[in-house]
Parts: sequence; structure tokens; C-alpha cells
Amino acid sequence: MIIDLPDTTVSQVAKQLVKVREEGGAVALGRVLTLVIAARNGVAEAAIDAANDASREHPMRVIVITTGDGDSRLDAQIRVGGDAGASEVVVLRAYGDAASNEESLITGLLLPDAPVVAWWPEDAPTSPSTSPLGRIAQRRITDAATSPDVRDRLALLGRTHAPGDTDLAWTRLTHWREQLAAVLDQPPYEPITGVEVRGGSASPSTALLAAWLQMALGVRVRWSYENPEHWQEGIKSVRLTRASGDILLERPSPGIAILTQPDQPNHDLHLPRRTLRECLAEELRRLDPDVLYGRVITEGWEKLGPPETGE
Repeated sequence: MIIDLPDTTVSQVAKQLVKVREEGGAVALGRVLTLVIAARNGVAEAAIDAANDASREHPMRVIVITTGDGDSRLDAQIRVGGDAGASEVVVLRAYGDAASNEESLITGLLLPDAPVVAWWPEDAPTSPSTSPLGRIAQRRITDAATSPDVRDRLALLGRTHAPGDTDLAWTRLTHWREQLAAVLDQPPYEPITGVEVRGGSASPSTALLAAWLQMALGVRVRWSYENPEHWQEGIKSVRLTRASGDILLERPSPGIAILTQPDQPNHDLHLPRRTLRECLAEELRRLDPDVLYGRVITEGWEKLGPPETGE
């Protein structure tokens, strides 16, 4: 069910939510968090779709806020039932002076006593934790992959990082980190003497994986960007060097990786680029600060050298 509320107020939206709950049953009960999405119109629907999918694992209230120029006005839309997955979605479109204070627009719609997660699918603020929405959120999710200069964006994330910040460029690395950790948990237990990481030039995950490996293994990591004509996005390969030979985890094509190890047959692994829904659902599983990400984006990034090839 979709309810449109043109030229409305936050108070009227809140009253309509109560009415929907009373008429349709306790649809708001059991929500575990409030997800606030700040997105422009061009990406809002994709973000809502991802949130609806993730809500099947994390029932929540989703508040989407978009802003624009024009006469001061607030248009709203409430989506429940099949149009909102296992969540309830409130879309706020604010214009002119009505868009000047994002925090006041959503404060009256937050679930009581439930944690708040703020998500910027793109165009994240310079300092998420001190932004109007970031100040009221326990977790703040950004995506460095949407920045035109991923290296500048990662450097900025490191300088402004606060506990509770995270980035989907880090979340996309979960399966790579799991595979590499599993390989090193097997004999022979030799020290790693060298690491090489390669990935797409538009992929901040390449640098984050290099920074994590350098921190975890205590060795210098060489990293580089692939020619965009040959590889456009995501991690291409990781090579770990030790005395008995190299371990190579490489994608010959998106979605498939080949694990090569000394004196062992090659293994084909399913390693696709993670979807927006998968990354969002993973981030919503934990509402405490991601301490490891914090170390990687600050300490690890500062110590990581520049890429060996330019973009």
C-alpha cells in the first residue's frame, strides 16, 4: 500500500503512520532499527529496493529524505505491506526552506528506543559523524566507490573517521578476507614475505584490502590499478609470497576466482561482486563500531604507500 501526502508536515506524516498501524495491525512493532537514507532522486529508488530486501533480515522503519530547490514544501509518501518488504518506508521530498534542516525532518519519525543508522548511497558529507543526520545515528554508512576520486575520498574518510563510521567499499571485501584467511590457516604455516594486490582503478576496495593485508601480515604490500580496458571494477588478484611458493587468488572474469597454491590442484571459487543488498544487510547485523575498519582506514591507510601504477 502506498499513501501519498503532498504538501504536508512531519506531524501529519507521523499521525498517518499511527493511523496505518491502528487500521492495519501492529505493523510498526518488531522493528529493530530506523534506517535513514539521504539520497538524491536519481538513486533513491535503488536504495529503497536494497533496504526492502535487507529488511527481510532486519525489520525496520526506513526514512528516505531527498532535497531540492524551489518553493518551500514537503511532500511525503508512506509505503507499507508488499511495497515495503518487511519494513515500512517513509519518503520525504523537501524543497526550498523546508529542506534546510534534515535533522528536524526525521526526528519526529524515528522509532522510540531503537538505534538509528544513517546511509548515504552517494554524495556523503565530508564528515559523516558531525553532519546533521550523522549526529543522531549510531552507525553511519558511506560508499567511497561513488566518489570521482576514490583515493582522495579514502584519505578524507581516514581524517574524519569516528567510531560508528563504515564504508561499503570495506564491506565488499568480506569474502576476499575470508578466503585469504582460510588459505593461511592451512599448512605449511610459513611467514608471508611479500604481497601484491591488483584491482580496478575505480575500486577503493583495492586500497583497503592492501592496507588490511599490510596491517595483518606486517609486510610491505605492493598494489596497483589495472588498465580499465582489461579490468574495470573490484579486486582482480591477490598474490601472497612465501618460501614454498606463491599463493594466487585471481579473477579471470567477474564472478569467478581461481585459487592457485604450490603442489595443489587449482580451485575454482564463486566470488562475485557483492550486491548493494548484501552489503547493506551485513552492515545492519552489527550496530557497534567496526573497530577493524577504523584501524584500516586510519592507521593502515596512512602507512600504505602509493599505487605502483597510476589510474
